[in-house]
Amino acid sequence: MLHFKLILNVLGILLVAIGVLMIIPLLFDLIYQNSSWFAFLISSLISISFGIALFLSTRGGNKQRLIMQDAFLLTSSSWILIALFGSIPFFLSDSNMNFTDSFFESMSGVTTTGSSVIQNISNKSEGILIWRALLQWLGGVGIIVMALSILPVLQVGGMQVFRAESSDTTEKILPRTAQISTAVIIIYCILTFSCFALYWIFGMNAFDSFAHSMTTIATGGFSTKDTSIAFFDNVYIEYTSAIFMILSSLPILIYLKFSKQQFKSVLQDTQVRMFLLIILTSVLFVVIYLWLNDIKNLNDSIRYGFVNVTSIITGTGYTTDNYNLWGPFPIYLLFFGMFIGGCAGSTTCGIKVFRFQILFETFKNQIQKLLHPHGVFVPHYNHKKLENDVTTSVMSFFFVFILVFVAITLLLSMTNLDFVTSLSAAATSLANVGPGLGSTIGPENTFYSLSIPAKWILIISMLLGRLELFTILVLFLPAFWKK
Repeated sequence: MLHFKLILNVLGILLVAIGVLMIIPLLFDLIYQNSSWFAFLISSLISISFGIALFLSTRGGNKQRLIMQDAFLLTSSSWILIALFGSIPFFLSDSNMNFTDSFFESMSGVTTTGSSVIQNISNKSEGILIWRALLQWLGGVGIIVMALSILPVLQVGGMQVFRAESSDTTEKILPRTAQISTAVIIIYCILTFSCFALYWIFGMNAFDSFAHSMTTIATGGFSTKDTSIAFFDNVYIEYTSAIFMILSSLPILIYLKFSKQQFKSVLQDTQVRMFLLIILTSVLFVVIYLWLNDIKNLNDSIRYGFVNVTSIITGTGYTTDNYNLWGPFPIYLLFFGMFIGGCAGSTTCGIKVFRFQILFETFKNQIQKLLHPHGVFVPHYNHKKLENDVTTSVMSFFFVFILVFVAITLLLSMTNLDFVTSLSAAATSLANVGPGLGSTIGPENTFYSLSIPAKWILIISMLLGRLELFTILVLFLPAFWKK
């Protein structure tokens, strides 16, 4: 039986926290003498009031034990609620955004997608710009905690392979989440500060450095400039962003192992090695293509190839050049790269590298069985035996991902979008990347021109992609709600 009292109690605490965080952009607007400070004040009061009301009305709920259904519902409702209340400042500010656009921008931020409907972003108040960055930063922290503590227990999409203890139960979710959150936040803050310092040293002002460091580490891609990182036209800033995109795409617990001098285990992590190989190979192919076809000189090929390819594969979404003009090969590579993402336990999006590895091991095992019918072959991942439930979960995830991707593409085409726009919008939203392909939602455009139905389809798609599909889809099963 679902424990609604417990769920609402936790959501109440979450809303209070969101309301308190709105004070940060409020202060920025006051410092820069922007009128949007009042929108953040009202939004903060609304969030805190709702949060306190929920908390007080469900006192005693925190004494209940969390069960599997509770965890699914709490995870999904948390993201929806944060996006909903996070949209209030956009709606109340002088940005002239309707509810759909406000919710789209907020959901894009929380899910670290990075797709935007805001035009002339450089003209928006400092508070709005920081709030966008802060939403992505919070979403990045949230997805790491969820990937490390909740999804393995819920056995979503093969994430159980990363379960720290075999004795884990759903009753341990909240305490374990608290323990993991502490370690994650410390590492996350260190990475953010390091990124901020380097941006500042290489020429960004303090404000832009602060905003971009949060969105870089979150692999979200929101920028304070209309032309993204390209605005600064600084090779050191661009390389810094690419390096930190890669660092943020590694499992965050890798850094704990580094601190404990467990270098051998880090180097032996097959997921990390495969991810770095994918990045290196993809960048190399694009650089060679741009150079040999005289699209860019060698230095520019390396510069633009490295940053943009890394940005797309990691799902960050920063752009330094209009890759729509590069020719067919880079566009096709970037399109397929959208789906890859980074490592599990990081802020990145997409399918994740480990699922491709598990699928390949399963395929290889099946081929061996065909060649040697009487042989015994056991698939392995990261030097450990793969259980049947893991491989089944991963294959189920791939099937559902493709099914949802096709469905979203078809639904978008029903809103009179062309094939390229529908296809890339479905890919970029479900994989939480940010920019799409083509002239409508390409790297130099926003999603502003899309119709309201198309935007709502993408909102749902962003949420599905960020929460690994099953976390949301399971809520639509009648059996889930039965006692």
